[in-house]
Parts: sequence; C-alpha cells; structure tokens
Amino acid sequence: MSRASRSEQKLEQAARAAWLYYVVGDTQDQVAAKLNVSRQAAQRLVSLAVSEKLIKFRLDHPIASCVELERKLQERFELQLCEIVPTAEGGHTALGGLAVAVADHMEDALAITEPTVIGVSTGRSLRAAVEEVPHMECPNHKVVALVGAMSREGQSSHFEIAGRLADKAKAQCYPMPTPVVTSSVEERELMQGQRFYKTIEDLAKQAAICFVGVCEIAWNCPLQSDGFLTGAEIIQLADNGAVGEIAGWTFDRAGNVLDNSINDRVTGIHPSVLAERKTIAVGSGAHKIQPILGALRGKIANGLISDEATARALLAAS
Repeated sequence: MSRASRSEQKLEQAARAAWLYYVVGDTQDQVAAKLNVSRQAAQRLVSLAVSEKLIKFRLDHPIASCVELERKLQERFELQLCEIVPTAEGGHTALGGLAVAVADHMEDALAITEPTVIGVSTGRSLRAAVEEVPHMECPNHKVVALVGAMSREGQSSHFEIAGRLADKAKAQCYPMPTPVVTSSVEERELMQGQRFYKTIEDLAKQAAICFVGVCEIAWNCPLQSDGFLTGAEIIQLADNGAVGEIAGWTFDRAGNVLDNSINDRVTGIHPSVLAERKTIAVGSGAHKIQPILGALRGKIANGLISDEATARALLAAS
C-alpha cells in the first residue's frame, strides 16, 4: 500500500477517534476499546485529528457521516462490529474502499499472537479484500472454508477465498472440497460423513471471526452465473421467498433459513453455527439491501462491513 494511502487511513482512524471522543462523548478508554488500540494510541489519534484541523464545530472529514451510520446500525441490529466506508462519487459501489476495510479486519485477526481460526466463505468482495491483505507469517493460524467452491460438475469457482488468504498469511488452510449444492441428499450425506468434513465443521465452531459474502437471489445472480444453481432452481428459491444466501444457505426477508429441496443439498456450514461466532457480512449495492437485512434480522451475521449508500438504504428499509 502506498504511503499516501496509509496516511489517509491514519487520518480516517483519527477522525473516528475524534468523533467518538468529542461527539459521542466516550472516554479515551472507551475509544481505545472500540478502535482496538491502546489508551495511549487513542489519545494520539485524537491529538492528530486536532493537529490536522479535522476538529472545528463539526468533524471535517467524509468519514464522519459513516461513523454516525455505524452507530445507528449497531444499535438497530445489535451488531458486534460495523464499519461503513464512503461511497464512491456518483453513488457507485466503492469496492476498493470496501476491500481495504475488510482487509484491515482480516489483518487484525491474523495479527493475534495466539493460534487463531478464521472462517471465510466466497465471493467477489472477499476476493478483492484478500488481494489487499499484506503478506504475513502466521503458521499457527488456520483458515477454514465455510462453503465449497465448486459446481456439481466439478468446475472450480474463481472466487475461492480460503486458499488465497492462507497463502497470503502462510497459514494452515482447510478448504471444503465439496460442491456448494450437491445433486442429491444422499450425495450430501456421503460427503458430510467423511472425516475431512468433521474437521472443517469443528474448526468452524472454533472460529474467532468469520467473513461471509452475501448473495442476492435473483435471475443471473452469482449462484446462477457461477454455475452453482440452475435457472429453474433460482426460480424455485424466489417462489419459496428466498432473498439472500450465505455459505450456500438461502433465507427469507426475516432471516429464516428456508425449508426447501435446495437447502437440503447444501454442504456449507449451517447458519446456526455462524450465528454463534463473530460473523461479519460483507457487501454493498442496491441488490444487496434485502439479503443483508435478512442476514442481520435473522442474526445469521452479527457484524457488517458496507458502504455509506447501502447503510442509509438499510436504515430506511428497516
């Protein structure tokens, strides 16, 4: 990452610290806890905001409105973590900014000294985030896939994440060598009965944090365009009330995992497991509003990384 980019990130963190300290009224200890830094670092960040003239009668930085949206979303959905990045000019999704934000949290998880398990699903946003993660040496950490990355015909997805992140971190990798959705219930039961699957499932239950992409259920959505489901199956899901998917599992607007013949053949880690971990949903854009809302309402995810336009739409729709 360039020196200019790191400098801007430092200013953004200083802006967050200043907002929490001057506007929200947090103590320096509370600011430190929320930003996951030491009390001394929090004090320096607030001082930096002052010295850079970010503090006037209001916080003079684009991130200020994002911090307020984070606060509202955390309160509305009882989130453990929420980070909102500015939307690109013209209202377009800022995938670059989103990727950097996700990468920062991935790096923080990998930087923990004790052996750590990190769970990841698949998707375009997560792949972009992994590209932003610096090369690290984390041989005692484990990266576990929460969902397979191949079609029923054996074609591999371009958006497999676990192997890419483990390679960046020199961590142990536990991929899920199964289709996202099998051809039959018997095939799913056979795969889940193997020793490798039990290992992956046990690791997922130990994960300190999970990063999951959120997919919409609509014609030509990624599940269809990437070859995991047929057009007829997408229509079936839509008729069943499905609005979104996480780790292969489809759910409705309220976040209820649906009872249908497609979910019966999913091999991914069940949402009930994700709900017990620190699970961060990643996504932005108008097509992600209902899927993200469902995931947050149903407590499938208890964290969110998105952009400003999406955050405003989520609050308006909820």
